[in-house]
Amino acid sequence: MTAVTERHGAPSAGLPASRAATPTRAHPQAVLAAIGAGALAVLALWWHGTPSLHGFGDWLTNAGRITGLEAGYGIIILIALMARLPPLERGVGTDRLARWHAMGGRYTIGLVVAHALLITWGYAVTAHTSVTHQAWTLLDSYPDVLLATAAGLLLVMIAIVSARAVRPRLRYETWYYLHFYTYLAVALAFSHQFADGAEFLANTAARVAWSALYITISAAIVWYRFVTPVRQALRHRLRVLSVKPEAPGVVSVVIGGRHLDELKAESGQFFRWRFLTRDLWWTATPYSLSAAPAPDRLRITVKALGDHSKAMRKLKRGTRVISEGPYGALTGAVRRRRKVLLIAGGVGITPLRALLETLPAAPGEITLVYRVSSMRDAVFRHELEQLAAQRGAHVWFVAGSRAQLSEDPLSAASLTTRLGRLTSHDIYVCGPPEMTAAVIRELRSAGVRKRQIHFESFEF
Repeated sequence: MTAVTERHGAPSAGLPASRAATPTRAHPQAVLAAIGAGALAVLALWWHGTPSLHGFGDWLTNAGRITGLEAGYGIIILIALMARLPPLERGVGTDRLARWHAMGGRYTIGLVVAHALLITWGYAVTAHTSVTHQAWTLLDSYPDVLLATAAGLLLVMIAIVSARAVRPRLRYETWYYLHFYTYLAVALAFSHQFADGAEFLANTAARVAWSALYITISAAIVWYRFVTPVRQALRHRLRVLSVKPEAPGVVSVVIGGRHLDELKAESGQFFRWRFLTRDLWWTATPYSLSAAPAPDRLRITVKALGDHSKAMRKLKRGTRVISEGPYGALTGAVRRRRKVLLIAGGVGITPLRALLETLPAAPGEITLVYRVSSMRDAVFRHELEQLAAQRGAHVWFVAGSRAQLSEDPLSAASLTTRLGRLTSHDIYVCGPPEMTAAVIRELRSAGVRKRQIHFESFEF
């Protein structure tokens, strides 16, 4: 079946009221600047404790000290990026934080390996011995070095299982729980830094500042990743209200609870959901809100792609739920232009359907382009048509293969023909990773700036 269908809505009768309280959001550039300033401060710590260098061995050893300090700083920053701090989650976005985490992880592992090699080589040159003999001496004579070696091996293991060639072959749950070894590695490395780090042995201020950094991030991890979900479960008492089929292999789950307005959830955001059944209790999986959040209920919509998502259609009314969130920056807060273009593919319609419902706009300012294989796969078809009528929005269903349509309906040329200048829009994109990447390339080729393109993915 091939279809290109458009719905033009009538003027909206009214817009949802804005929230009274605006959640705190960290600006991405400010976060990067703060991280960079911290790295410079760590380098200044080494400079302050190093009056002079003498000989090749001393240069190698101090290069090892620098890489060790920066690795220690880098690993705690990587943990902070994934600590689910609300200002970061709302301002930077989980998807971007995950990309920073992955990129920073590669640099940090490089620093860890460089630290071990440079320190050992430097000591070997100074002691006029071989590198292998010096490595054995360090492991045999300094217990903290042995612990640090174990920490380094754990970090390398985690890096390997996170590599692009390996990650797709692992179950999400396996990959997720292996990452908990990072906390053990950090604890072992912290002990080594204070026991053997020349910068900390006689510098009380440095020890206090370094400890404060680690303690603060550790406290944030405990609070936001462990305590907060329990507090929310006790406060909001979430339970499954209903499960409704939406399309082949797609179901919506309505979750009810108390005082849900206190969560300050926004359309476009997601939660990590833990359903307390025998098969699902042990994993928390991210699903977007597929409707505007209400004070007493939330709705998610899930496509059966794996064991967890397939089990969602069997959920019973009354099943207890634990949520973590809200997360994500794919919200109306990032909007800068009057016109908005929403581009969805498949089940990627879920957050965009919620945005279509709540984004403030005059009639004709919002357009939704929904790409599906066939119209039977179009999730929320009738809801989208009703929202278009209520909001005065345009909804364009594009179904069929590219060959059947004789063109790429999401190319810059096709979108420009229908919508005019793309540069006058804020553009939200959500769909399969390949589609999202292709659409972003098309938009950039049409002159759309990066800050006008908003997208998030759960490919963590």
